[in-house]
Amino acid sequence: MDFDLRWLLLALPLAFGLGWLASRLDMRQWRRDIESSPRAYFKGLNLLLNEQQDKAIDAFIEAVQHDPGSSDLHFALGNLFRRRGEYERAVRVHQHLLARADLPTAERDRAQYALAQDFLKAGLFDRAEAAYQALEGTPFATDARMALLTLHERSRDWKSAIEVARQLEAVAAGSFGPRIAHYWCELALEADARGQPADADSALDKARQASPQAARPLVQAGQRAARAGRHDAALQAWLPLATLSPGALSVIASDFAASATACGRGDEARTVLQDLHRQSPTSDLLAALLRLDGDPASRRRLLLEHLRIQPGIGPALGLLREPGGEALSPDEMQAVQSSLAQSLKPLQRYRCAACGFEAQQHFWQCPGCQGWETFPPRRLEDH
Repeated sequence: MDFDLRWLLLALPLAFGLGWLASRLDMRQWRRDIESSPRAYFKGLNLLLNEQQDKAIDAFIEAVQHDPGSSDLHFALGNLFRRRGEYERAVRVHQHLLARADLPTAERDRAQYALAQDFLKAGLFDRAEAAYQALEGTPFATDARMALLTLHERSRDWKSAIEVARQLEAVAAGSFGPRIAHYWCELALEADARGQPADADSALDKARQASPQAARPLVQAGQRAARAGRHDAALQAWLPLATLSPGALSVIASDFAASATACGRGDEARTVLQDLHRQSPTSDLLAALLRLDGDPASRRRLLLEHLRIQPGIGPALGLLREPGGEALSPDEMQAVQSSLAQSLKPLQRYRCAACGFEAQQHFWQCPGCQGWETFPPRRLEDH
């Protein structure tokens, strides 16, 4: 059967027309998808800026449904879930991203970091640690190590914290020497609690090596020596603090005075404390000096001098209690002392400069915000 070329001439224009029509239909559908997704996305952003988070979530879900391949929309939705405290939903969003085979490496790393943040906020520290460790070798490695450092501090895993801090120093992320010194000091405390003094000595030596200017290793070494009755050794550990960290010596001034008295070096200690008191008078220094001075007249002069420089309820109460004070009746004296003592209680506290946490004792690490050395070495009454 012969093929009629006329049919071929008729079929070619028809095929071209059908192809053009199909392409136009696909183009219109693509345009509709592109236009609808940004509208929902910007609607969600607007609601978020107006602090309407519930409606913003609905808008982002709508945007994701229109454009399920957009990773930015998934990140926006997952971060919003995390801010809302809906950590399980945030985890699902970011795990869905990680399950996509077509996700670029940069977006995959970003999703892994977001997932680690989800676990951290949810309190799933083991899973958060594993997620952060998976970011090794990525652009998020430094941020992940900083988060791991916080996790190790919370779990009091000081050896792991030391390792991570050294890794951060190796990549020039800052100086972590003082922080590492605190970690070794914590390990020394744990060794003492286990009855392993040799390990405690070794830990304190490493603390001093990590940060030669740090005050805590010297404070702790002196306290250990004083508890063991080696008061000369305690003074030798504490004396450098007079120039290295006067504030730290002020905090332990009473222990300093007690050890000096026990080993017959009271005059030497009094000279050191008097110099510090003239530079920056505190109630701790005053109490230590009064402990070293047995002369009532001299003690009264010291109290009056302190009151002129640093007025406070504590010194006033001490002055009233000193022999040879103003002639007050026994009942009046008792009333004044009780009133001053009651008023003084709220002021005999240290306050964290970072979060405001208050405590009767000085902390190297704030129990409230976990910050290191955020407690000024001055009680509230000294401000």
